[in-house]
Amino acid sequence: MGSSSRGMFPRQEQSLGDKLFDLMKDPFSSQVAGNSIVAALGTSLGVTAAIFLAFCVLRPWNDVVYAPRLRHADERHKPPPMDKSLFAWFRPVFKTNELEYMHMIGLDGTVFLRVARMLRNMFICLAIVACCIILPVNMAKASNVGQDTSISGIVFTMTPMYLFGQPFWAFVVCAYIFDIIICGFLWWTYRAILQLRRKFMESPDYQNSLHSRTLMITDVARKLRTDQGIVEITDSIKATPDVPRASVGRNVKDLPDLFEAHEEAVIELEQVLAKYLKNPASLPATRPLCKPAKKDPGFGGRQEKVDAIDYLTARILRLEAEIKNVRETVDKRDAMSYGFASYETIESAHTVAYAARSKKSKGALVQLAPRPKDIIWKNLSLDAKTRRWRKFVNSLWITLLTVLYFVPNALIAVFLAQLNNIASLWPEFDKEYRSNPKTWAVVQGIAAPALTSLIYYFLPIIFRRLSIKAGDLSKTSRERHVISKLYSFFLINNLIIFSLFGAVFSMVATTVDLATKNNMKWYDIINEVHPLVNTMIALCRISPFWVTWLIQRNLGAAIDLSQAVNLGWGSFSRKFLNPTPRELIQRTAPPPFDYAGYYNYLLFYSTVALCFGSLQPITLVVTAFYFAVDSSMKKYLLLYVFATKNDSGGLYWRTIFNRLLVGTFLSNCIVALMVAARGGDRTTMLGAMAPIPFLLIGFKFYCKATFDSAMKYYTKGETHKGVEAPPPIDKESRRRDRVAVRFGHPALYQKLTVPMVHEKSKHLLAEVYRGRLDGDLGVTAGYSDVYSMKRMSKENPGKVAAAAGPFEFVSESNMDFENFKDRPEFADEAGGDTGSLYGPSTISRPGTPSTVMDGERGRPMSRGSDRDEPGVGVTYPAGYHSTPSNLREYSPSPDSHGFGRTVSNTSARDDAMLLHGAQPMGGHTPLSSAYTPYSPEHTGQGRTEYFGGR
Repeated sequence: MGSSSRGMFPRQEQSLGDKLFDLMKDPFSSQVAGNSIVAALGTSLGVTAAIFLAFCVLRPWNDVVYAPRLRHADERHKPPPMDKSLFAWFRPVFKTNELEYMHMIGLDGTVFLRVARMLRNMFICLAIVACCIILPVNMAKASNVGQDTSISGIVFTMTPMYLFGQPFWAFVVCAYIFDIIICGFLWWTYRAILQLRRKFMESPDYQNSLHSRTLMITDVARKLRTDQGIVEITDSIKATPDVPRASVGRNVKDLPDLFEAHEEAVIELEQVLAKYLKNPASLPATRPLCKPAKKDPGFGGRQEKVDAIDYLTARILRLEAEIKNVRETVDKRDAMSYGFASYETIESAHTVAYAARSKKSKGALVQLAPRPKDIIWKNLSLDAKTRRWRKFVNSLWITLLTVLYFVPNALIAVFLAQLNNIASLWPEFDKEYRSNPKTWAVVQGIAAPALTSLIYYFLPIIFRRLSIKAGDLSKTSRERHVISKLYSFFLINNLIIFSLFGAVFSMVATTVDLATKNNMKWYDIINEVHPLVNTMIALCRISPFWVTWLIQRNLGAAIDLSQAVNLGWGSFSRKFLNPTPRELIQRTAPPPFDYAGYYNYLLFYSTVALCFGSLQPITLVVTAFYFAVDSSMKKYLLLYVFATKNDSGGLYWRTIFNRLLVGTFLSNCIVALMVAARGGDRTTMLGAMAPIPFLLIGFKFYCKATFDSAMKYYTKGETHKGVEAPPPIDKESRRRDRVAVRFGHPALYQKLTVPMVHEKSKHLLAEVYRGRLDGDLGVTAGYSDVYSMKRMSKENPGKVAAAAGPFEFVSESNMDFENFKDRPEFADEAGGDTGSLYGPSTISRPGTPSTVMDGERGRPMSRGSDRDEPGVGVTYPAGYHSTPSNLREYSPSPDSHGFGRTVSNTSARDDAMLLHGAQPMGGHTPLSSAYTPYSPEHTGQGRTEYFGGR
């Protein structure tokens, strides 16, 4: 018996292996392909309609989720109002034209909608051509189909799987027609986006912004790392009538790391307090504990748990003291290899940038400066050699990720996309599969496309981090690189490998078998394997999967419109979790629009449809329907829900244009593959298609030469008669622009975050926060004594106030983004300074850098355009820019010119302060009272801030 059993197992294992081997060779031989299309179509349309109706019902009663921009945008950027009726959204979405909403959503949002409309119109035209030419040819000329009238049989009859000979001339003709249609739409859109870009550059916001007339200089040689050296570099490129005001970067060393550690400690403390004080009437029996940070010098790497509230509060104070000390010594550090030069006029800056576009001056790279908050500061100091090496390593990581994803991708292709393959290996599942074929057809039509789409959530995060590591200088350039990396990854893995895996596996296995067993020559093996024919058949067999996948994209568009994730997560977290006041405030803000992710959707869907449009014309119909639906839904989302966090000024277009040309070229390759596999006169047909790649390349370079320079540069240094003059500028204000402040590292000026606590827990902090912090936690001398002092109550004179500690209290009624949108810590995440929400006319960089905040935390000192208003200054650290510069208009010392301003104190509010009487970077007049974040009235004595700079 035992011997018999031992003999059975090898035969069973071999049998299972043979089945698996056969499945890997031909994973898409399922007979439920047609049923999957029907199931996907019914499911997608049904669920989409249900979600759409739910959106219409919920929208009027939930402005926080469905219209945050309408609640928070200023008058210039506010979208059209809507009433409470179910279809009130219809008119603003379909009647608001491009010129009207351009200033509401910014140029990036406008370009996105323009691209979506272009794809909608383009695929409608392509679908009409395919259905009028390709589909009749496939259906009429198909042979060897027999009498198969099932849905699957009809679906495969629509493909050229059964086509031979001369009918493939129809595909050659369609390839040219497709290319003409695509290039026509691309050219028309390129011209329209150029016009939008020119209007953007002539707008008052752009004309009066500082970054528009500022150059960013990197890779500066050590001997030129001064303000004067920056001017020498720009003057060596092209002389201009006005001399730029220049600022070389300063070495902030560990300040950014300290800021990051401080932010993490604040967030962690808020989370600990939110959980501990969830029910103020009944506190937990034990206080929360946590492990000290590994880099905390006060604990020497020890990891025993300590009191979380005391430890985190002490850590915040230590970090603030350390930040203050580092800021005061920043002038003793060496200058960095980057700097900025600001001109009096946009014409001068863009003339120099255009002249420097293809060369280095004195070894430095000169280009137009991004917005200050768009810059990735830690990458500015990287030299060219380091950046090249990091890009190489980044490419290796992306290649590794692509290769590693091959295994799960192959398993999805073999099993999840074809459930009958699992049934052939699993007898128990085979019984269930055969008893409910329609049910499993629905699962097959949903499961594989859904799992394939899940990777979208994680890949952008990974690629953003890799792009930052690779040395990208701005966040918008990082997003453009993320788009290109995402597109390449999905093109290789989710389209090419996924679609051709079975055919390639089968051909490799057959080739190895023929070469090893039959000793055949390589040309005989090729004739036996028929690689082109097998590849074409494999693509035809997998086409139903891509049809179902594209059909389900309509469901994804409806889910985006419904904001189901934000709506569900917000309700769930409020009820079952312990959100902090900061998290509750952020959830009421307009979420940032993920341009990289959404553009990748558009590009990948388009490429799939273009590649399979000749193989299965239904894909073009489905894609046209998707873009018709999605373009309207995205218009509503950009008008009423999303904000642009970092506006590139429409510069995503070139990335989109190039990838659409790649998709067009791949579609031509598919046609060439079909012609080579089964065409009648193959040589003549392929010769007729030979000019297509060269025509596409010529079209690309024509558009580059015609549009790109005018799109990027306001002027090339030429004067044109008859051109309308731009809006007048305020030269007196520009004379006072302070490049060193506006384009200084944020670590020098960024205001520190105060932990937020719900006001309902205010009375408990007398016992929760233990007054004087324990000495073994390493509290900086000079701060712990302050917090151990008893404060007198303002509400009840003569009585001791509750020990509030270094917290900011927020009442339930104030937990709304509307009350905090002027504070940079919240506005930055919502794209407040990009011009798409309440932008440059409202928010600017804080005018007064300090290590700790007063009660008016985060509130900008100025209200103006991207530049600060004159008369608002900055107190530099002692000795900052200590090297004299003949370019400085004002001295940074407080007594050189007497420039200063009095900032009024507001009503005292000690509980909103983190440190009392702490001084900014150079010196500080002690505060006589505190500031409240909410009241602008002047109720106490003022303090004077002096400033210098440019």
